[in-house]
Amino acid sequence: MDIHTFFSRLWDDYTAMTPQASRIHDAFVAEGETIVNDHVAFRTFDRGPITLAALEPHLLALGYTRFEPYEFKAKKLRAYGYLPPSDDQPRVFLSELKCSELSHEAQGIIDGLIDQIDPARVATPDVMWAGRLWQAPSFEDYQSLMAESEYAAWLAIIGLRANHFTISVNHFQRYDSVEKVLARIESLGLGINASGGRIKGSPEVLLEQGSTLADRQPFTFAGGQVEEIPTCYYEFAKRYPDAAGKCYQGFVAASADKIFESTDIKRYGT
Repeated sequence: MDIHTFFSRLWDDYTAMTPQASRIHDAFVAEGETIVNDHVAFRTFDRGPITLAALEPHLLALGYTRFEPYEFKAKKLRAYGYLPPSDDQPRVFLSELKCSELSHEAQGIIDGLIDQIDPARVATPDVMWAGRLWQAPSFEDYQSLMAESEYAAWLAIIGLRANHFTISVNHFQRYDSVEKVLARIESLGLGINASGGRIKGSPEVLLEQGSTLADRQPFTFAGGQVEEIPTCYYEFAKRYPDAAGKCYQGFVAASADKIFESTDIKRYGT
């Protein structure tokens, strides 16, 4: 699979889960802005056939290279950033949950999901938008995971897919700041993730980021209970040149930590 097909298929799956993304994309295009994708992010567990190390070869096969590692101690995550083979392609951020840092109960729930995965299903790059590779968990199990890790609960019901795409504010003309972008998003009636502030980062750390609150949709849990859950969200990033005059390529862990909370239902105020 070539890189253009990969991201086209990924976008189709993402927008099916995230209708706001199409609305946002189309609103900016209608105003003459050029949409360039800064990066795409994925979440996974560090167990079974879907670990970061197991999924990484699909990125390397597309020409990506590992860039920097990141740790999120409070959220029990590790991650890597990946640089694309050419500047016109998005960066990738791939994170995984350190399951052993959760309770035995939570680990048991996760292992029950992972045990259902057919390892052969992970052999092709379309696993990156496969969604759940296991049966829907019960609402009780979802709540148990949520009590320890919002990331784990989200992944248990949403599965493997892009949790966000990111618009490069650097390529905008009229909306040339993250704050201007966020104000336009709000004018569309969409919520902003204000955890850690509307704008995460600063010119001093060479990266500013903002994001929407994730879309929501009804989800049928095992046993038939239906609840509205967060799906995926859209991010906006502006990068600044480093001391050598080159555009910053990495991520800022303190900012990413708060961006993760775009899928946290506690942020919705409802």
